[in-house]
Amino acid sequence: MSKTIELKKKVLSENDALAAELRATLGEKGIFSLNFVSSPGSGKTSLLERTLRELKDELNITLVAGDVQTENDANRLIAAGGEQVKPLVTGGSCHLDARMIHRLLPEINLDNTDLFIVENVGNLVCPSGYDLGEDMKVVLISVTEGDDKPLKYPSMFRRSSVMVINKIDMLELCDFSMERVRENALRINGDLKIFETSCRTGEGLEEWYAWLKEQVKQKKA
Repeated sequence: MSKTIELKKKVLSENDALAAELRATLGEKGIFSLNFVSSPGSGKTSLLERTLRELKDELNITLVAGDVQTENDANRLIAAGGEQVKPLVTGGSCHLDARMIHRLLPEINLDNTDLFIVENVGNLVCPSGYDLGEDMKVVLISVTEGDDKPLKYPSMFRRSSVMVINKIDMLELCDFSMERVRENALRINGDLKIFETSCRTGEGLEEWYAWLKEQVKQKKA
């Protein structure tokens, strides 16, 4: 048992060292970076598609699209107008790590990047323990999931800076309380910035875009 614990500590230590190096590299260039996490089907890719379409003329966005087996999400993001989208297929791993991102850097034009986004593998457990060198984690849930999600996966919500509640156009069809999910999330992390969005109707997206642009502006300053 002690050997297993030591191995895990070593892996995480090596990951954190690489993540610190990535954060320094991005920071030196004034690049704002986000690590998107959610369970499968919450709408990460849909939100990123809308974001690319609306902001591609204002921000230079680099996207790393993580997936277990396919490049489907990366292809969707390219079709949405992403000019610098890099697929990252894990081949079975349930999360991305800093080493994977580090290996991709030589293929990325950081001098032409304002916003660096990593779309992590759909999973609210494993990715919570891996720093990818991001400025912030964004955890996304949808109203088609339970409003107790923050209580079931506290580590992810504790380590995130932003929560996006997606698919709010379906709220009337679901047994989901916006009041309860906010209460549950803020009980875990009282500093969470919360957005409510619908990628189908566009509700709440302007606030999301404005926040992204402001974060990019502050990072460059």
